[in-house]
Amino acid sequence: MKPLPTDALIVVPVRNMVLFPEIVLPITLGRPASIAAAQQAVREQRQILLVLQRDPEKDDAGPDDLYRIGTVANIGRYVTSPEGGHHLICQGVQRYSISEFVTGYPFLLARGIHVPEPTTTGPEIEARMVLLQEQIRDVLDLLPRVPPELRQTIEATTSPGLLADLAVTYLDAAPAEKMEILATIDLGPRMEKVSSLLARRLEVLRLSAEIGARTKQSLDSRQREVLLREQMAAIQRELGEDGSNKAELANLEKAIVEARMPAEVEAAARKELRRLQRTPEAAAEYGMIRTYLDTLLELPWAPPEHKDIDIAEARRILDADHYGLEKIKKRIVEYLAVRKLAPEGKAPILCFVGPPGVGKTSLGQSIARAMGRKFSRVSLGGVHDEAEIRGHRRTYIGALPGTIIQAIRKAGARDCVMMLDEIDKMGTGIHGDPAAAMLEVLDPEQNGTFRDNYLDVPFDLSRVVFICTANMLETVPGPLRDRMEIVALSGYTAGEKLEIARRYLVRRQLEANGLTSDQVEIDDAALRGIIDGYTREAGVRNLEREIGRALRSVAVEFAEGATEKKHIAVADLERVLGPVRFENEIAMRSSVPGVATGLAWTPVGGDILFIEATRSPGSGRLLLTGQLGEVMRESAQAALSLIKSNTSALGIEAGALEKTDIHVHVPAGATPKDGPSAGVAMYMALASLLTGRTVRNDTAMTGEISLRGLVLPVGGIKEKVVAAAAAGITRVMLPARNRRDFDDIPEEVRNSLEFVWLQKVEDAVAQGLQAA
Repeated sequence: MKPLPTDALIVVPVRNMVLFPEIVLPITLGRPASIAAAQQAVREQRQILLVLQRDPEKDDAGPDDLYRIGTVANIGRYVTSPEGGHHLICQGVQRYSISEFVTGYPFLLARGIHVPEPTTTGPEIEARMVLLQEQIRDVLDLLPRVPPELRQTIEATTSPGLLADLAVTYLDAAPAEKMEILATIDLGPRMEKVSSLLARRLEVLRLSAEIGARTKQSLDSRQREVLLREQMAAIQRELGEDGSNKAELANLEKAIVEARMPAEVEAAARKELRRLQRTPEAAAEYGMIRTYLDTLLELPWAPPEHKDIDIAEARRILDADHYGLEKIKKRIVEYLAVRKLAPEGKAPILCFVGPPGVGKTSLGQSIARAMGRKFSRVSLGGVHDEAEIRGHRRTYIGALPGTIIQAIRKAGARDCVMMLDEIDKMGTGIHGDPAAAMLEVLDPEQNGTFRDNYLDVPFDLSRVVFICTANMLETVPGPLRDRMEIVALSGYTAGEKLEIARRYLVRRQLEANGLTSDQVEIDDAALRGIIDGYTREAGVRNLEREIGRALRSVAVEFAEGATEKKHIAVADLERVLGPVRFENEIAMRSSVPGVATGLAWTPVGGDILFIEATRSPGSGRLLLTGQLGEVMRESAQAALSLIKSNTSALGIEAGALEKTDIHVHVPAGATPKDGPSAGVAMYMALASLLTGRTVRNDTAMTGEISLRGLVLPVGGIKEKVVAAAAAGITRVMLPARNRRDFDDIPEEVRNSLEFVWLQKVEDAVAQGLQAA
């Protein structure tokens, strides 16, 4: 580097600070040019010129970015920290007016003139100095934790210019204001400007102290954390800037008027609004009250407009969305017709009960479409806290309305169709019984004034169309079940499943897997093969999954570049879906004495089960296995007692049973079984074992027996008969008193089966046992 000119000073630009003559301040260097300038000054033992840059954000400051007056300073110490930082301890010497900058070096150099400190004296200067000293003392008195050395320095200063520079150095002023003082050479104007800054700062400190004293009296121990915000609010009031949230509160008041709330609800809302106006924004209660008012305003309080229901269009929608279910559709159309003729009447609460996958939830969506209303679904499965229905009280942090109110708020309509899904899956916990809370929701006589714990005001649920779904009614409490009209949905027959697959499932899975009907086709025989060999369910969910699996295998081929249309036939099923999972149940039967085929009902549809009996020498004991429930065990005991009382009619040797142990087993031992429906099948298995006559292998049976030999009616006839037909049974024996359920059986199933109606167990023996 070429030698530095002797008539120029090394320039070190600084940000956000101004050094005055006679003042000692530390300076931190960060820019390479500043570090190079300071190091060169130290090497040559030269003074530096500290100049404030106009824009503190600019890193590479040039001549145009610097003020034209600075301070010549001596470098007392140059310190390098272990972290790599560079620091200077500088003492201001004299003001310096820059006339030109010298370039061509790694840092800036400046030429100019040294500005000497004025030595003006006189009464005016002395008066201004006395005023400055008084102002400085007042400021120091109001500032906390002032070092004693600073007071001593102020008192010992006799130079007017130095006193002004010292005061502005420690004054909380902006860099531009300090720069203005530095550029003011004459003592009179300089002292006047410093005095003005001190007066303004003194007024702020006095006002802050006054506000602090006033607000401190209004705060208790619970409000100390909002002290700073209270002071800010008080400052705003003093400056005339109070009411920053007035527009927000005015909007809330306007919204309350427009919400058309009932009188009781509007009174509660206005009461909370007045509380909100008195509550500081920083207080915890402010957010709670505001959230509560927002919840009230988001609810649809206004009476809903009357919407006409087109019955013909409702029929069309139901037929388009669901195949079969004629009785269900008829009941829904009747329901809609009543709502059309009496929109203000108290409509019954429908509860769709049936196995999974038969379309209970989608029926609710169809009803909403038919009525032209919003649809909202509330899942009750696993709910075990009453607060989830009624909401939490607002005294708790994070309180929320219950699921019923939240669903209405989300739907935005007071007359929505609300599906309460899986109402049989609610549980009871330590936080109350949610089923008890549902009593008010589902009672047309009470839900007009439903009171949510969070809202704490009545809300009218009478216009909401509630539809419930359940898989079984045994777990639904009696009082709750009494408030609903039960609409039973049974499983689909194989023919109905084929139609559903052809009309809905294939199209839906084509779209889900990115295919079109022009790319792949599944024939009816393949669909029937999937129904019979790969699914065994009452609904169609697994059927849709298997159809999706078949289509995905084709989707892979098209993704790899195939272009020809694919056809999925029966012969392709084993390649695509694997070996057949379910075989015809007839193949599982054995034509030996002691085996009878029974019919059972489960929450997921009907099923068949086998009752197996064998004998061995013993002492007349009865052994039961197969994880049987108490009622089923009693049915077996009753069947054996009935056999013993009819030994002569059955041709059984009277003393044979006393020396014989009988073992009754129901296969699928891992599955719990219970109920009285297997009484006839148990009796027939024992009769077959003891008489040596086999039970017809094309026949299945159900019915409860009494010790008098009567065959008593049982439930689930439709599901059981459909299961029998699906298993290949051609003949069923049913209690004669179940003839009333004959019309519920699908016509396709009725035409494929022979029905035998039983009055007594003798009828079962005559019709079910083969000749010896």
